[in-house]
Amino acid sequence: MNSELIPGRLSVPSLSALAAFEAAARHGSFTRAAEELNLTQGAVSRQVAHLEKVLGVSLFQRVRKRVSLTAAGSAYAAEIRDGLSRLAAATVSAMAFRGAAGVLNLAILPTFGTRWLIPRLPRFIEAHPGITINFATRLVPFDFSREEVDAAIHFGDPVWPGAVLHRLMGEEVVPVAAPSLIARAGIVAAADMLRVPLLQQSTRPRAWANWLEQQGLPPERAMMGPRFEQFAMVSQAAVAGLGLAIVPRFLIEEELRSGALVVPVDRPVAGSEGYYLVYPEAKAGLPTVIAFRDWLLGEFAVTA
Repeated sequence: MNSELIPGRLSVPSLSALAAFEAAARHGSFTRAAEELNLTQGAVSRQVAHLEKVLGVSLFQRVRKRVSLTAAGSAYAAEIRDGLSRLAAATVSAMAFRGAAGVLNLAILPTFGTRWLIPRLPRFIEAHPGITINFATRLVPFDFSREEVDAAIHFGDPVWPGAVLHRLMGEEVVPVAAPSLIARAGIVAAADMLRVPLLQQSTRPRAWANWLEQQGLPPERAMMGPRFEQFAMVSQAAVAGLGLAIVPRFLIEEELRSGALVVPVDRPVAGSEGYYLVYPEAKAGLPTVIAFRDWLLGEFAVTA
C-alpha cells in the first residue's frame, strides 16, 4: 500500500491534506484557504501538492498566481466536501454523548414540529433528561441509509421500505380565511369560495380538489393560486388576507382561538393518510428511538 496514505484497510489521505484541498477548492485560492485554516499560503500549497502526489492526478490548474480545479479536482472536491461534513456531524454527535444517555437525530415536518411537537417536548426532556434531540426538516420520504437520521415524522400512506411505522393520528382539513376577506368577498356558502384565490400547499396538490369535490363543486380552479412549501406559510398568507387556505385544523388552533382565521364553511374532510413515526428496522432497538417512540405514542394516546 502507498506509504503516503493513512495505515489501515482503507486508503485515505491525511485529513490535513484533505481539509487544505477542500478549502482551496471552495475559495478558488490558496491564499484564502490559508487564511481560513490559519496556515501560510505555502503550507496549503504543499498540502495540495502532497495530495496530488498521493493520488497521482492533478487537482488544480496553476496559471501565474491563479488556480482553478481540473475535472478530476472538481469531482473529488464534491465528494470530499460531503465526507468532511459527515465527519463533522459525526464528531458533534459523539461529543453530545458526554454525560448524556444518547442522541436522537429526528426528521420532522416543519409546521407539525413547531405547532404540535416542540410545545410538548419539555415533557420528554423531563422524562429523559440525558437524551439530546437534533432536528432536521424533511418534507418527503427519504432513504435512511443515506441520511444521518434515526427516526422521522411522516405524513402520507404507511409505505416506507425497510422501516417500522407507527400511526399517530389522521387529520381533518378545513378551509380558513381572514375575517376581512370573508366579509369583503361575501362568503356565506361553499360556492362563494370560488370567487377568491385558493392558496396552495405544494406537498398537498390535491387538497383543494378533494374538498371541492366533497362539496359537489367543480374542481377546475382547485390548483390555481399562489403556492407555498409549508403549512405555516400558507396559514400566514391566509391571515394576511391573500386568499383561502385549506389546512389541518389542529395546526391552526391558535389562529382560530384568536380570531385571526375563521372557518367560513365548516365541512371538514378527512382522508386515509395520516401522521406516522418512522424509523429504520436496523435502529428499532436503539434506546433513544425506543424512549422517543414510547413517549410519543403516549402523548397521542392522551390527546385521543
